[in-house]
Amino acid sequence: MTTVDPDKAEVVPRKPRVRDAEATQRRILDAAKKEFARKGLGGARVDDIAERAKANKRMIYHYFESKENLFQRVLEEAYVNIRTAEQKLELDHLEPKEALERLVRFTWKYYLDNPEFLTMVNSENLHKARHLKKSKVVQVLSRRFVAMVDTILERGAKQGVFRKGIDPVQLNITIAAIGYYYLTNRFTGSIIFERDLMTREALDTRLQFNIDTIMRLVSE
Repeated sequence: MTTVDPDKAEVVPRKPRVRDAEATQRRILDAAKKEFARKGLGGARVDDIAERAKANKRMIYHYFESKENLFQRVLEEAYVNIRTAEQKLELDHLEPKEALERLVRFTWKYYLDNPEFLTMVNSENLHKARHLKKSKVVQVLSRRFVAMVDTILERGAKQGVFRKGIDPVQLNITIAAIGYYYLTNRFTGSIIFERDLMTREALDTRLQFNIDTIMRLVSE
């Protein structure tokens, strides 16, 4: 029988369990986005967010301090995502008409692919934008986006294909509105107008209508 001298035995140190704080916060933000999109700020519960994120309430309060702050972070991220995606379109390299059409197409597709963005905006409007008022990040990105659209309009006006003096803010509101209203009111609209507004054909028809509307609005 072989005995082992404990004084000479090799000791294998245990690796400390390292908590991946970034990954944990990411799970919490993703879970919170789903809960806030489904139930709004008032209806979402920290317990449900923690369960969905496979975290605990203590972690949520450690990283974000409160449900209000967590909602603001999720809302900020939602706006950062769409503004960042818009910048990646590189519209300055396109002819003005093509650039504007691409923006209209992008906005429509983004709303379709990211329905939680629309519901988050709805929720924030119910709270009179008190969380966005605190966000410097969203303000900076939004100014950059307005400037990008203004540049497209100015280039189009110089080429004689767009009217002069179009307010880029008003145009941005209109581009957003013609997609936003259709999708946020799709259930009531389908009843009122007696047609399914969400069939592939209906969505394609609406997109073309949006493009035609914006192009007529800006054309010389």
